Formats: sequence, C-alpha cells, structure tokens
Amino acid sequence: MTRVLVTGAASGIGRATCLRLAREASNRGETGQVAAVDLEPSARMDGLLQELRELGAEPLPLYGDMGTTNDPARVVGEATDRFGGLDALVSNAGVNRPGPLVSYSVEDWDRLFAVNTRATFLLAQAAHPTLKASGGAIAIVGSMSGSNAHAGLGAYAPTKAAVIMLARVLAQEFGRDGIRVNSVSPGMVRTGMTEAVYADAEITAARNALVPLGRVATPEDIADVIAFLLSPQARYVNGHDLIVDGGVSGNHLGRLPGLSQVTRA
Repeated sequence: MTRVLVTGAASGIGRATCLRLAREASNRGETGQVAAVDLEPSARMDGLLQELRELGAEPLPLYGDMGTTNDPARVVGEATDRFGGLDALVSNAGVNRPGPLVSYSVEDWDRLFAVNTRATFLLAQAAHPTLKASGGAIAIVGSMSGSNAHAGLGAYAPTKAAVIMLARVLAQEFGRDGIRVNSVSPGMVRTGMTEAVYADAEITAARNALVPLGRVATPEDIADVIAFLLSPQARYVNGHDLIVDGGVSGNHLGRLPGLSQVTRA
C-alpha cells in the first residue's frame, strides 16, 4: 500500500495517519504517495507536506469541503489521476457543533451529517473503481459517541452512529469486489478540535483519570490502528468497528457513586 488519500489531513488524527503511512512505505523501501485533503491551505498543511517530503514521500495537497456533494468525488479523481490509482482511503474529516437537541438548528444538523456521514459515502462511491482494481481498503474514523449516547453534542453522536453502520454496509457490498471496509472509533483524543479543553490542566488530569489506561489518547495512538486496518495483517478483517478508547467507554459502572459501600451478600 503506497497510494493513499486522507481527508482532514492537516492536523490531529489525519496528520498522524499521513505520517504513519509515509513512514511505513519508507521502511519498506517504497515511496509513499499521500493525497492530503483539507478544507483550505494553511500553515499546518505546509508543515505536514514538509514532513512527508522528509520521509521520502510524494505528497499531493488537495483542498475541498467534504460537506459538499461535489468535492469528495473531485479529490478522489485528482488523486487517482496523479498516482495512477489508490490503494487506500481514510475518511477522517469531521466537524462538531455542540448543543441541546431541543433547540438544535436544522442547518447544524444537516451540516454535521453532510461532513461526518455523507462525505464517506461519496468518497467510497468515487473510490470504488480504483480500490477494486488495487484490492484496496477503506478506514473510516467514527467515535465512541457512535455507540454510546452523548448528551449535549447535538447531531455528532447520531452522525457517528450512522457512519459506523455505513462502514458495515459498505463492507458487505464492497467486500465482493475485494475491498475491505472498517471503522475506528476513538475515545478521548488530544486533537485540534479538543485543544481548548486540554489547555486546562485540571480538566486534563480529570479526563486522564477516567481512562483505565491512565491517559487520553494521542493522534498517533489512533493512526497506528488505522495503519493496521489498512495493512495485509488485517486482510481478513472486514466490517468491523474497532473501539480505541483505552477502556473508557466500558468504565461507566466502575464510576457509580457508593460502590465502596457495597457489601458482599
């Protein structure tokens, strides 16, 4: 796997994934061809492109709004034309607009579904011919919020639940053509989207304490799992949602008040 397209590439999980895949290609003695897709040019994108070149990769910066109906297919087409095909697609771009559902706007609801869910459908649809030719794979970034109700985040949890199911349906349909499709559901991760939260040391410590492994994830923790799902080592993994959260989403019962006072019968 040397030809990959990653959306939401300039920062966070997308950036870490681009670098991880480029490093893997370099270790194999290959030139990683990485189509890094983001909303617009930025200093972060410039930095990513420089790091990719330093790893011996061939980066292709592409820009577009994954919430539109045209840009997902366009960036897939441009990457395919440049690289002569694709071996992998990573649908990672996502947005969040928190708020209570009782007062949530239809505009925000539709925007989140367009970026977080529909974009994956359009990317997969456009990439199907080239991934079928290469026997490639798709990794979709979901969230633990897609399988655990999360009040106050507006449409975010519903969009992630939908994209996890979309991955399963794609796996059923695309698997017949030799294309594996899986999703990764991160827990708490320190990314650009959550940067303001972790600027507070007390909040950071409290969040770390919630995780059985004792720390919030880094983008690299998630990128490593994405790389695995795209690799030959996961050649028989298809239609799976891999939760990568350090055990936090299964830790609810252990936080119930009064557990220390429970006596054995």
